Amino acid sequence: MSMTKLLPAGALALALALPAIAAQPSTPAAAVDVFIGTGGDGHTFPGAARPFGMIQLSPDTQVRPFRQSYPWAAGYRYEDDSILGFSHTHFSGTGHSDLGDVLLMPYSGETKLEPGYPERPFSGYRSRFKHQDEHAEPGYYAVKLMDNEVDVELTASERVGMHRYRYAKGASAKVILDLRSSIYDYKAKNLWSRLRVRDNTLITGMRETRGWAAGRQLYFAISFSHPLASRALRNMETDVEYKGFAGPGSGPGDKAMVEGKALVGALDFGVPADGQLEVKVAISAVSEEGAIANLAEMPGWDFDAERAKASAAWNEALGAVAIEAAPDMRKMVYTALYHSMLAPSLFMDRDGRYRGPDNEVHQAQGFRYHSTFSLWDTYRALHPLLTLIQPEQRNVDFVRSLIESQKSSPYGILPVWQFHGLETWCMIGYHAVPVIADAYMKGLKGFDAEEALKAMTSSAEYGPYGGLQHYMKLGYVPIDLEPEAASKTVEYAFDDWTIARMAEKMGKKDIAARYYKRAQNYRNSFDVKTGFLRAKKSDGTFREPFDPVLSNFGSDYTEGSAWQYSWYMPHDNAGLIHMLGGDAGLQNKIDMMFDAKVDEKVYAHMEDISGLIGHYAHGNEPSHHVAYLYNYAGAPWKTQKRLTQVVASQYNTTPAGLSGNDDLGQMSAWLAFTALGFYPVAPGSNEYVIGRPFLDKAVMNLPNGKTFTIRSVGLSAENVYVAGVTLNGKPLAQSFLRHEQITAGGELVFTMSAKPNADWGKGAAARPYTQTAY
Repeated sequence: MSMTKLLPAGALALALALPAIAAQPSTPAAAVDVFIGTGGDGHTFPGAARPFGMIQLSPDTQVRPFRQSYPWAAGYRYEDDSILGFSHTHFSGTGHSDLGDVLLMPYSGETKLEPGYPERPFSGYRSRFKHQDEHAEPGYYAVKLMDNEVDVELTASERVGMHRYRYAKGASAKVILDLRSSIYDYKAKNLWSRLRVRDNTLITGMRETRGWAAGRQLYFAISFSHPLASRALRNMETDVEYKGFAGPGSGPGDKAMVEGKALVGALDFGVPADGQLEVKVAISAVSEEGAIANLAEMPGWDFDAERAKASAAWNEALGAVAIEAAPDMRKMVYTALYHSMLAPSLFMDRDGRYRGPDNEVHQAQGFRYHSTFSLWDTYRALHPLLTLIQPEQRNVDFVRSLIESQKSSPYGILPVWQFHGLETWCMIGYHAVPVIADAYMKGLKGFDAEEALKAMTSSAEYGPYGGLQHYMKLGYVPIDLEPEAASKTVEYAFDDWTIARMAEKMGKKDIAARYYKRAQNYRNSFDVKTGFLRAKKSDGTFREPFDPVLSNFGSDYTEGSAWQYSWYMPHDNAGLIHMLGGDAGLQNKIDMMFDAKVDEKVYAHMEDISGLIGHYAHGNEPSHHVAYLYNYAGAPWKTQKRLTQVVASQYNTTPAGLSGNDDLGQMSAWLAFTALGFYPVAPGSNEYVIGRPFLDKAVMNLPNGKTFTIRSVGLSAENVYVAGVTLNGKPLAQSFLRHEQITAGGELVFTMSAKPNADWGKGAAARPYTQTAY
């Protein structure tokens, strides 16, 4: 039956207009389009969350059971036309996935406990929808469910998700609670689940899954604005139904409890007088009681007030950068900033308790514990961006979360790819190290540097990473003993350099010397004869045969080929220039990379290779710094040319507006930095390499209370080259900025031209600093 025949005319439109929160297009939040990245390979979600919030409440459109995978990593794809339900935990932009916890689906009419399939309407509780009946903005999502005859609105605080359902006049208000459902689902993923009726308006429970992070426990508390009229639960594994949730092992009548692997509840609230039902869901990693306590974060039932608070929180966070630009560019950059503020996400109860890598409960003292660290991606630009645009305490929280995780790690190491406190062992390197080092080098206070350095060296010396023992013995990771050897060698080397930088600043010369030496290990895998990074065997010879595109993809390199990985020594670009025969050698090699005529089918079988420009693959992180390397060879104008090419081809305002996985904000952080006019090629160096601006004006409201303004004079579609730069009214000859120059406050002015200025930034003194040179 058509939804439009059942609900009052304009009900959803009225809902979207209350209150007039995002009506002002000049506000940062109003400039965000949360649907950017929800199509293609972006893997973002459109639902409601607060900045870095624990709750990320969003619609799931994936097909159950066992049919969704990579394309539905965030649970939602813009190309879909039906919704499975609304779950409370999501990843933004990952390539792998998990989560999708505590799925709720409102409906009226016949109860169906199976989700059904998009190709068979009315086969289950899944409902069709249309994008014209969908609206989302930071902190808010709304949609009309055509088959289920309900208008849905969602908003969130940090630990609580709030739903508002509007049913047709006279219809029963019903809700499915499905504890089977997960993103990236598969048979037997659920280890156990539990539901407990506390009273007629409060249900609590938990589930444990064996997904990406094994043995993950999540507890929840669900509060309803109206009392339950009836309730039934079915254990789909045993096909046993419990009325009122009463079953084996039940407690008192007001705390009836049922446990099992495949629990699905059907909740009926009768016919509400106002046709509305509101629901609040709090989560906890600690206990059901912790989830109940977290509900206090959202007292009362004023949905519009909570929506207003969420919008205000986003306007405050996004207001760290005030942007003036062409409409599409302004939308893309504010959306990029929005996506950069979804992770790392809060993961502790209101009383400070959290669950750590040892799966035990810990107490945070003086900081807020965060998890969801996609460090192979985010150390490059996301964390440096957050250091500039987030309050110091929030960045301290991130660093202390990493350090405290190391203390409770069963392996005594910093996180590699962590979510909900648990390790996934995804990707390579020990990239929590550059996050901590970069924060320390930039003067971040509030954490124990001695303790941090100990955690960093422990990870670099004793971590159970692939081939680390061989790397320390041979000076490289040997391919006959360890896969992805070439990539691991160079990424370990960069991490080592950041340890050296921090140790040197702390006055620990012996540690600094040891790690500076290790940082040169990248040279052991670079083949000067071919000009490429290559995998080397334990006998010291390079593996043969060799092809820079096809050779042993997935073995020698991590999510890339020799073309994408041969630039990865960002701490020693002078060394790279030397190995390539000088400035011209580097420039020509990068030109070859971008200008190559490549049949994309060559890369079709390679994981996460997208956004190709020649062999340059912007859709994955190893390529992200390459366009900026021209500055190191005295040709900033070529960087400006390539950045124009990359931004135009890799980002847009459509749902497919991200050319690759956003990876918890790294793709977005690249755009945010690049639009401002500079980029942190080597975190830990305290330098930002100057590119070209894409904004007419940006005012950065820095954590120290000062402002740094970037202005572009003459910026247009034709004027893409930098004719000259001034800093605080004085000509700036160098093609980089020091962190201290930004945090001191002031004004950076670009004068733009249609013709390149080949002299600016050319001289040796004008080039970005590198730690070692020949």
